[in-house]
Amino acid sequence: MAANNGQARLSGRSGAGLLRFVPNLTILLFLGPILAGLLWTVLPAFGYLPVLGSTSLSIDPWHAIFEYPGTGEAALRSIVTGLIAAAVSFALVMGFIAVSHNTRWFTRFRAVLAPLLSVPHAALAIGLAFLLTPSGWILRLLSPWATGLERPPDLLIAPDPYGWGLIAALVIKEIPFLFLMTLGALGQVDHEKSLAIARSLGYRPAAAWLKAVLPQIYRQLRLPVFAVIAFSVSVVDVALIMTTTPNPTLSILILRWAHDPDLHYQFLAAAGAVLQMIVAMGAIGIWVCIELAVKRFGLVWIRGGSRRVAPPLRWSLWTGMAVAVGAGIFGMLGLAIWSLAKRWRFPDALPSRWDPGGWMDRASTVGEPAATSLILGLAATAIALALVLGCLESEQWQGRRPTDKILLILYAPLILPQVSFLFGAQVLLVTVGLDGHWAGLIWAHLLFVLPYIFLSLSEPYRALNPRYARTATCLGLSPCS
Repeated sequence: MAANNGQARLSGRSGAGLLRFVPNLTILLFLGPILAGLLWTVLPAFGYLPVLGSTSLSIDPWHAIFEYPGTGEAALRSIVTGLIAAAVSFALVMGFIAVSHNTRWFTRFRAVLAPLLSVPHAALAIGLAFLLTPSGWILRLLSPWATGLERPPDLLIAPDPYGWGLIAALVIKEIPFLFLMTLGALGQVDHEKSLAIARSLGYRPAAAWLKAVLPQIYRQLRLPVFAVIAFSVSVVDVALIMTTTPNPTLSILILRWAHDPDLHYQFLAAAGAVLQMIVAMGAIGIWVCIELAVKRFGLVWIRGGSRRVAPPLRWSLWTGMAVAVGAGIFGMLGLAIWSLAKRWRFPDALPSRWDPGGWMDRASTVGEPAATSLILGLAATAIALALVLGCLESEQWQGRRPTDKILLILYAPLILPQVSFLFGAQVLLVTVGLDGHWAGLIWAHLLFVLPYIFLSLSEPYRALNPRYARTATCLGLSPCS
């Protein structure tokens, strides 16, 4: 039926034949540069980098990286913080949807979470830091009437040496992504029918969703969850803001080596990038083992016949989601207030003097970078949108969806740590003379923009009734109209 609908939808289109090349072009844009990037990361990791005069393979970079103080602790910190952030994000999203599905609060949170997804990671981390630091907005609102504090306490809260601030920032940032991916997965199954059957058997709404719907959609959520784990384990900008200097994650160590004036540290950076990929794959492997354990426990729970979720658990899920979303919103609000504050002494809840002069003073400095960012974002998004629509149209025309292997290639930039192939990609761009040029910058952005657009559009596009296109064609409209 899908094949017939797709063929009918594109029947008679003069440009339909060209669509079959779009998926191959898209994969080429990903697979070629990523493989080249990985190659030019792995070779320097084993001592081969002709531009620095090293033309033979060696394991010296690996000896150096493991002799460097703190490498093991940094790798362990990356795994622990990344897995905890991913697990908490996933649990909050699944639990919240289970206890609030088809309620007005579900609709309200959905409207709030979508804009929160578009907030840059660094901006969200800075806003959260302004919220949680000893002189942050939370203690200002509670002082001195509740805490008795007239001065900020001497505490390491955000950033902190244990990574709790990093975990909090990652949870707040990943909740909107997992939430929207879950909505897309729900469109692939008849979840309302499953819920109705479970409710007819006496299950309460939350238990019905967890037992009848979640097992059906988890397969569609695995790649997004893997992407969250890989990002959380290897994130750079958020880790720079939310961790202390003596307690870095592995990604921060790699950044230090890459920027070291001593060029021999480039070999350590390359070895660190490969190690970062191994760490991320190890974290995903741990998650897969957790999946197996949860599957066994879940089967026992489902067969046990429990028809409700304990009220304390429901309230904890509501509270956790509210705290996470509220922290994100108030963090951004606090960041906006700080940008306009002229004088804001502790413990005043609001600035005593306001001044937009900071914006005026830096307008000339940030104007060109802001324009560059805007052009890059628009160009990468437009190209990605055109490629995604071409892939989806080709999918409809051929009547078949991409295989898991193709999806894995498409999502590779999200699942692989960025540093594991961008180091080599930079070497590739320098080699072909595109380093620092618009084409190279747009391509680098396209690697990450296109998978997100495909994730966002694929299911709504597939759900579009092909009869609309046939009706429009019968009324004389062209395919592009």
